[in-house]
Amino acid sequence: MNEPFLEPRPRVVAHRGDSHSFPENTLDAFLSASKMGVDVIETDVHLTKDGKVVIWHDNTLERNTNGTGLVEEYTLAELKALDAGYTFTTDGGLSHPFRGKGVKMITLDEALEACKGQRFNVDLKSKNPAIVKAFTDVVDSHHAQNRVLCASFHLAHLQTMREKTPSILTSVTTVEVLSLLLRQKLHLLPTQFSSSRTLVFQVPVKQWGIQVITPNFIEEFHKRGAIIMVWTINDEKEMHTLYDMGVDTIMSDNASLLLKVATQKGLRK
Repeated sequence: MNEPFLEPRPRVVAHRGDSHSFPENTLDAFLSASKMGVDVIETDVHLTKDGKVVIWHDNTLERNTNGTGLVEEYTLAELKALDAGYTFTTDGGLSHPFRGKGVKMITLDEALEACKGQRFNVDLKSKNPAIVKAFTDVVDSHHAQNRVLCASFHLAHLQTMREKTPSILTSVTTVEVLSLLLRQKLHLLPTQFSSSRTLVFQVPVKQWGIQVITPNFIEEFHKRGAIIMVWTINDEKEMHTLYDMGVDTIMSDNASLLLKVATQKGLRK
């Protein structure tokens, strides 16, 4: 099946950009990841009080900014007044090299514009169903359907995406993964999937005491044309192990390390 987003096959995904060296989910982190040549940048979006698609992971502001409260209770202008580099540290809090340096929260529109040609894996964090149309409007405005994959823990969002905007590839969410994982372990998988698009799994190695990534899992879903992306791996030895097992893609906070490993294994030109 021809899937432009998956060609060439993504091997290295920068989790929230180059979040090892820059404040996560900021333009600095994205530009650094893009410059180093990652295949995909993973990021997250919320819907602001005034209906803008803003890039941010947490529901709240405290972990990464000098602000407080829920992201979605602020307008975009109010969010941009905050310091998005306020808490970033690489030495356990002894220093904060980006504090007061003008690092701001950005919109998905700004990210797509600044990183032209870069593929993005975008997780719809907001529970508000309005985020689906707002998100697709932004993607459409940049003609970026082939360089954006939509993910979400909210199944209803993905169902709406698949029905109304089938031009944008979506990943398989947690509820769907659990169902397929159970069928796989019981040897009840169909010989092929009826989906009109490639199944893209974005899964941890293990969750809730369940071993998700196993050689059999990889083999069975690869036979059915699925793509297996694993998150979030920061240990070099584990990166080697997972690539050797046959996973397609790894997400990491340390994109430069992951690039090194993928190149060593001949997975990157």
